[in-house]
Amino acid sequence: MSVLARSVGNAFRNKIRTAAVVAVLTVAIGLALAMLVANQAVGAKVQELNASVGTVLTVNPAGGQGFEGGGEPLTAEQAAKAATVPNVTSVVGTKALRMRTETTTASGTSGTTQTQGGPGGGPGGQAATAVTTNLTAAVDAGTLGNRNNTSNGTGNGATGNAAGPNGTANQTQPAFSLPITATGIEAEVDSTGKALNITSGTGLGDYKAVSGKALLGTTLAEKNKLSVGSTFTINGQTFTVAGTFDAGTAFGNNAVYLTLADAQKLANLPDELSTMIVTVNSMENVDSAKTALQAALGSDKADVTQGQRNLETAVSSLNSVKGISLVAFIAALATAGLIILLIMVMLVRERRREIGVLKAIGAPNRTIGLQFVLEALVLATLGSVVGAVVASFASGSIASALISTNTTTTAGTGQRGAGGFPGGGAGFPGGGPFGGAQQLLTSVTASVSPEILAAGVAAVFGVAIIGALVPALLTARIRPIEVLRGE
Repeated sequence: MSVLARSVGNAFRNKIRTAAVVAVLTVAIGLALAMLVANQAVGAKVQELNASVGTVLTVNPAGGQGFEGGGEPLTAEQAAKAATVPNVTSVVGTKALRMRTETTTASGTSGTTQTQGGPGGGPGGQAATAVTTNLTAAVDAGTLGNRNNTSNGTGNGATGNAAGPNGTANQTQPAFSLPITATGIEAEVDSTGKALNITSGTGLGDYKAVSGKALLGTTLAEKNKLSVGSTFTINGQTFTVAGTFDAGTAFGNNAVYLTLADAQKLANLPDELSTMIVTVNSMENVDSAKTALQAALGSDKADVTQGQRNLETAVSSLNSVKGISLVAFIAALATAGLIILLIMVMLVRERRREIGVLKAIGAPNRTIGLQFVLEALVLATLGSVVGAVVASFASGSIASALISTNTTTTAGTGQRGAGGFPGGGAGFPGGGPFGGAQQLLTSVTASVSPEILAAGVAAVFGVAIIGALVPALLTARIRPIEVLRGE
């Protein structure tokens, strides 16, 4: 009988004991694999945070925040100066507009087109440019929108009706609708510096040139029954829908992206920027780049904000989770190895007579040791198969449980963003470059990939071999004559 066949047969010699051993190994191996999956998922999220938002700085006009504040607008010349700062890899200029839906009301016998007012001025404290569109906002004003509109005294123009019986004219005020955010950009990125998530169609091509094309948020396009190739107007100018994007939030999808040149043309403000998105080559250089950038632009001309501080807390929390999951993986793996070691030691003691007979008939120690190693691998294989199934179902819950307390802590550090909106940027769709840290944390997905499972199972087999080698070496100490004499 071959060594392999004898090893498999020995593994199932005592079925009850084998089942018990496999059950214990399943728990240990399943936990180890689940922790490995969680570790890989958290590690991938850390890399994503570092690559996408952890190296981004935002430059606003000095004293200006979003649609509030004062200060002088940024310029293309300042953007060029920012690009020369050491460790800065890219500078993306933006121009933010707030578009109001065109409404037609009756005044006496003549029709007049009016635009709805709204709170706040333009980006960086500038007066809001009168930009109108035939698009309808995808987000209803609701209680908060109407309350803010009323408190700012910026409702729609009142329309005079015929005098009533009491001789006084009645005034009516149409319902307020939210503005639509339009952002001119000079690269295919969103407000965090990440690539736009275009769901249909294409990008705008040359984002620095006038194109007459636009990208619409998915909900805004659905609200207005527009698709790729459809047209709409801004300030009477026709734009073609080149594609749609998904920002992941209702506010972010109630938005339009234009080329920077188109936005500046609509605002009649050439070379003027609302804000700049500056990307640094690594997180280690962010602090020094921020200082150099502020010095180059001047503290009286620009405010450089390091909004990723919130995300540094998130990354730190995730790194802690990653460390915990790695320690748990090693501990579970060591437990599996210890179980195999104890089982193999017990089997060697039980089979002393069998080992003595094999050695008496000339079986070398290598062959007898290999038999126990293969038997240990059979048990480890059974435990790994069942453990992998357990890990595929449990890894997501384990990762969520490890992260939950850290997301709560990170959420508590969220502050009002530099754009006048909670976590928002200067009029950017979807919030500011560093808003949504909690969403980034909670979006960690534990995916059980074949590569991760293969790596985990290989580690289990390595531990199993090590655990079986100790009893295998014990076989060399067994002398056939002593075993047979005892019999």
